[in-house]
Amino acid sequence: MGENEPHIAIVGAGAAAVGLLDALAARGAGPGEITVFEPSPRLWRGRPYGPDLDSVLVNAPPAIMSIRNGDFGHYASWLGAERAAAHLDGLLGRPLVPRALYGDYLADTAEAAVAALRGRGWRVRVVPARVVAVTRAGGSGPVLRTEDGHDHRAGHVVLCVGGGTPRDHYGLDGAPGFVRDPYPLADTLGQVRAGDAVAVIGSGLTAVDVVVSLAARGHAGPIALASRSGMLPHVWQRPLGHRPVHVTAERVEALHRANGTVTLDDLVALLRAEVEEAGEDFADFAAELTAAPHEEPVRRLRRQLAAVDDPRIGRRVLQEAAHTVGPHAWRLLPEPDRDRLRRHFRLATSVASPMVPVNAAILLRLFDSGQLTVAAGVRKIEAVDGRFRLRGDGGDLGADVVVNAVNPPPQAVPWAAEPLVGSLLAGGLAALHPSGGLVPADPRLHVVGDLAGGGPFITSSIPGVAGRAARAVHGLLATHAG
Repeated sequence: MGENEPHIAIVGAGAAAVGLLDALAARGAGPGEITVFEPSPRLWRGRPYGPDLDSVLVNAPPAIMSIRNGDFGHYASWLGAERAAAHLDGLLGRPLVPRALYGDYLADTAEAAVAALRGRGWRVRVVPARVVAVTRAGGSGPVLRTEDGHDHRAGHVVLCVGGGTPRDHYGLDGAPGFVRDPYPLADTLGQVRAGDAVAVIGSGLTAVDVVVSLAARGHAGPIALASRSGMLPHVWQRPLGHRPVHVTAERVEALHRANGTVTLDDLVALLRAEVEEAGEDFADFAAELTAAPHEEPVRRLRRQLAAVDDPRIGRRVLQEAAHTVGPHAWRLLPEPDRDRLRRHFRLATSVASPMVPVNAAILLRLFDSGQLTVAAGVRKIEAVDGRFRLRGDGGDLGADVVVNAVNPPPQAVPWAAEPLVGSLLAGGLAALHPSGGLVPADPRLHVVGDLAGGGPFITSSIPGVAGRAARAVHGLLATHAG
């Protein structure tokens, strides 16, 4: 290998690694060497997009699921007309595919990128082992140790280890009938008997997946969403083709150049201009958003499902911006403004990560039949005599099975990566960000994906991952320019 050729070690082979490889291939650089470390035999899919039930759908329309940075049509082009028609959500007017099929898209994109890189002289290989430590090795670059005891040298290390794993808030791990991590649902729900009373901890998108998949399997027993807030995700509205002119990355960057900073008030002003230019009342829009945490969940679900075709653009613009403009704007906000947003975490995640209409319709049907209920204000869940007792604002509730559908906090460390992260901290290669996640302390270390410290306070979206991957590639290749 040439002295100035990059040698890149990629730890993990999920969506973040795919975005990185695709961005590397797009740059036209080379040659060099890439080593991907991944113990799972299912490359390029990560935890979310492996084989599972067909009821586990991608929870977003194709326009915000492209892993190619800046190309919002890349995924839709891969999907093609025939597959898109086969998976059309009639309410949304867009294709919604099983997550396993989206995993095929990621795998095809990665394989195309690897082929393109090899065509330009890159040497690309996959090591089927977990990295448990990264240490310094003087001027020769970092050394990665795999769990089989082997050492591997590299010039740069890129962590693409995915998101965190669900926390066991109620200390139920090991209790018969408790499912700590629901995915893949094809495995975990196979253990649930048709007549079991099921309590699902949480009321976000993972909880929606669990309930919809139980229904798809013909579950006959009662299902309760056990949550402190009881707040359900918003519902996606049918895309209208509106292209924002104010809430854009270009306008945010222009504000930053002009003022040296970007405030939350600046962003609100851009959203206000977008909404009012469309002839809509911004005050009404803001009031509807802020009322969401206090509205009765089923009433709100019914109203939002009825508004899938509502022509107002406000929520559509905000949702799209959360995925496309949000990651960039977040890096520019002063810390007090970030704190203001964090205080509205539950509302923000509900808006930015809505449920798809087909799932909302299934939930509403289950609510109306009485099979599904919301148990809000749950403070304690305990295993008692082979069953579970939940204590909340509405009194006690019994369950045979408890499924933990609490989403891990953003920037959480996955349990499988804990030894690796520990070695980085101990060796001074990285530090923990005060708000979560990992911050490199060495220019040879890069983090792509939800583990990246200082990222948005909501879980990284695919556009956010793709954008960070592109920035990492820029930094990697800049080191070897010339």
